[in-house]
Amino acid sequence: MLRMVARLLGMRQHVFDILNQERFPQVEYCTRLPERAGHTASIPAGLHPTLAGKLADDGISTLWTHQRECWDKAATGSHFIVTTGTASGKSLCFNLPVLDHLLRDRHARALYLYPTKALAQDQIRRLRDLCRGQVEPAVYDGDTPADARRLARQHARALLTNPDMLSMALLPHHEQWGDFFLNLSHIVIDEAHVYRGVFGSHVANVLRRLRRVASFYGADPRFFLASATIRNAGEHAAALTGLAVPQVGGDGAPSGRRQVVVWQPPLVDERLNVRRSNLLEAAEIVAELMRNEVRCICFTRSRRASEVAFQYIVDLLKHSDPLLAKRLSPYRAGYTPAQRREIERRLFSAELLAVVSTNALELGIDVGALDAVVTVGYPGTVASLWQQFGRAGRGKSDSLAVFVVGNDALEQFFARHPEQLLGREVEAATIDFTNPYIHERHLLAAAYESPLTPADQEFLGPDVLAAAEQQAATGGLRQSGDTFYITGQSYPAADIGLRSSSPDQFTIVDADTGDIIGTQEAETAFGFLHPGAVYLHIGESYMVHELSIDGRVAAVRRHFDTYYTQPRKESATEIVSLEMSDSRNGVRMYLGTISVTTRVIAYQKKRIGSDESLGTEELDLPAQHFVTESFWFTLPLEIIPNDQTVHRLPGALHAIEHGMISILPLLAMCDRWDIGGLSTPLHAQTELPTIFVYDGHPGGVGISRQGFGAFDRWLSDTLALVAACPCENGCPSCIQSPKCGNWNQPLDKELALSLLRKLTRNTGAG
Repeated sequence: MLRMVARLLGMRQHVFDILNQERFPQVEYCTRLPERAGHTASIPAGLHPTLAGKLADDGISTLWTHQRECWDKAATGSHFIVTTGTASGKSLCFNLPVLDHLLRDRHARALYLYPTKALAQDQIRRLRDLCRGQVEPAVYDGDTPADARRLARQHARALLTNPDMLSMALLPHHEQWGDFFLNLSHIVIDEAHVYRGVFGSHVANVLRRLRRVASFYGADPRFFLASATIRNAGEHAAALTGLAVPQVGGDGAPSGRRQVVVWQPPLVDERLNVRRSNLLEAAEIVAELMRNEVRCICFTRSRRASEVAFQYIVDLLKHSDPLLAKRLSPYRAGYTPAQRREIERRLFSAELLAVVSTNALELGIDVGALDAVVTVGYPGTVASLWQQFGRAGRGKSDSLAVFVVGNDALEQFFARHPEQLLGREVEAATIDFTNPYIHERHLLAAAYESPLTPADQEFLGPDVLAAAEQQAATGGLRQSGDTFYITGQSYPAADIGLRSSSPDQFTIVDADTGDIIGTQEAETAFGFLHPGAVYLHIGESYMVHELSIDGRVAAVRRHFDTYYTQPRKESATEIVSLEMSDSRNGVRMYLGTISVTTRVIAYQKKRIGSDESLGTEELDLPAQHFVTESFWFTLPLEIIPNDQTVHRLPGALHAIEHGMISILPLLAMCDRWDIGGLSTPLHAQTELPTIFVYDGHPGGVGISRQGFGAFDRWLSDTLALVAACPCENGCPSCIQSPKCGNWNQPLDKELALSLLRKLTRNTGAG
């Protein structure tokens, strides 16, 4: 009753005081980040009157310094990438110079690339508003009706699309877009940090094809990129576009105070070191914030998690605060465009008090002024975490950011070392457009768009002719002199999925509806799609009922039981070639190419929540092979304590391998599932105890390369992770891995710690 009266009187606690440590012992750590003053610069005197008038009407009399720096670079004809925080006005950085040009040149066209449909829909409203309807923008994506596509092709001055549509629809049919490409003056790539790993490597090839097609029509567009803060922004922009791209940093926008809370769920099993579900904890946090009229967003890592957390919160509110329960909504991919737009509208207008979302709302969609963010589980990168935190407290207002950790090793590492989270430099984005499994497919797509010639080295790299000759030898291309033509009537771009590095894939089909659920690279398919496997797709569970190896099809049905499956694998690595090596007091490190052979021999059913084993089933599947980039290092025999511990060495190496894989996402923008590993007390080629950590995608995308370059920190962080965990023999919070092909056997935490301490002393990492 008192709370209701306070609410009616407009009284509420300050957002910083709600989750205090006295009431909530789960508050493991709490700190307050200071506000930052803004730094302004003058609006350019030469800005088009339409834009200058709109800024004046909106009460904008100055720009932030980074916005003006972008304008100045654009005025010299330069490309740029701007990397500043959330809500720092990055959209004006590229919109002002692009729209200024379009307003002055009625023939000029601009292409805006966004990673999601929702972001494009949000941005088109801003464009229309900013240029007061004098420049016609249009969205061209999978949701665009046929008639609207035709109008966009004919009339749109600013075209908003995504890399998938660019690759499959615009570039292969560029003759239908001749006027657009002839007059293409600017290309905007928003949220550039999203383009990393396999996806980024594909997009880098798509952008090179785009530059090539534009050049064919005589256009030489400027590239303006915007990104969340990443460690290697200029390098990443160059890798994406193939051009030298100056970086604009130095965030001039102000920010308010932000309180950051690390929330540790209580133990439910001290012996196993297992904690209460972080979804349940997050639901109670959001309910408490809503009761205090705090506008908030709760980020989860999957569709299912967002729906489950939403239901938990509704259950907590529906009896005590039924009106509040109606001011909550989930938000995720899978909703219709109209449903998503309506949720965005209700959130922006404050009709909704809170929303539970996947990372679909992590990017720059304008959802109005929020007070708090609750992040459930580590979102994969430090950059993404700060991006989510930045969705609240826009401008100078105070905000609350709550990180609810789970049992995962990396999340527990952050709970025990919060300074490693808040003070850590953001990761480097990794891509490799030359990955042969990716590059060769785009080479065929480029040849379909126009024949390949020596001039294409400018766009497709210095090795393009050698790669084209290989394609000619296998029949994919036809060579005539120094020109290469596509063979047959195939449409290569239609067969390129931008999220996979392998052209050989299994299609996952819902046996009841016939719908295609997704695809899985053939090299790793048996681990995810073996008969009886529980397959997770965007948070939904399916069981594999039939696997056709020859037909490359897995038939699945919805799975509602309370268990998941974990495959058991036999693995082996063969070193194919060596690119780099280094040595530190007997510890030798290598980077090169390896061949990985795996065979799935069984799977185990494990109960969700308790991880209790419910039984094991044997499998008879063929071995699989793929070639990828790998880091590996050898241990000098003298650091192994004595002969009596030799039998424990496999478990110690295995534990170190798991710890290193847990930590690597802090160095490279990747997920643990993008990484593979193998450890052995005696490798046939190195003849020493050896640990491999490799890219989990055929051809590699630069992940293990990041580890090689930061080995000292990688090793010291691994030691900190394992040493700080209070368990005796290893648990999910330190050395047990949910993706281990050997079911976390054997593991020897004690000897692993001893070896890690010696390794860090030898390398100087300690």
